[in-house]
Amino acid sequence: MTLEFRVPHDVDTDASPAPSARPDAVRRTGLRGLLDRLAVRRAAARDRRLVAHLHELDDLQRLLTGARGVVEQGWIQHSWFAYLDEHGRLRKASSAAALAAQGRPLVAACLVGAVVSAAGGPQVVHSQPVQRALDLVWHALAADEGRPVVWCPAPDVRMARVRDLTTWNDRPGRSAAEVASLLLTAERVAVHEAERVAARRVPLPT
Repeated sequence: MTLEFRVPHDVDTDASPAPSARPDAVRRTGLRGLLDRLAVRRAAARDRRLVAHLHELDDLQRLLTGARGVVEQGWIQHSWFAYLDEHGRLRKASSAAALAAQGRPLVAACLVGAVVSAAGGPQVVHSQPVQRALDLVWHALAADEGRPVVWCPAPDVRMARVRDLTTWNDRPGRSAAEVASLLLTAERVAVHEAERVAARRVPLPT
């Protein structure tokens, strides 16, 4: 009687052929490989920029929420700030004299002054967070709902927009509730803009 040993089909042996590499798993070399690696780096850099923009929009939304809180605490027209001086007397400061209110107890602020105050006070009036938050507020006031925000307008355009916001704030019959409502709309603009940015993200190549 002859004994016959059979090797199960699912067990590899030394004689089994090596599995062939999948075509899509083979790393390309030469010029094609270099172009692939550059494409991956560009995609990663683009994604980092989009993520940074999302973080910025989140910060801007919180800034606008803070500005709305300032207005709800106290709102004024025809000046940026109302504050108490070192003698406890009520003072008002226009944009030209805004630094006089720095470090003083704030009593009230206009629309623009509230954004400046929420960002840290008059010393940061020219900072990017303040400027971009005002871009969102102007967009909420003047642009059609759903339109993308136009960032970084020319300096003269941005100044004109600040004047638009100031004029709107100082219009007779304006109320603190309307100003707070505009800031709430600007917060929604930030949310919608974040959704638009998030939709531009794509899975990174591997």
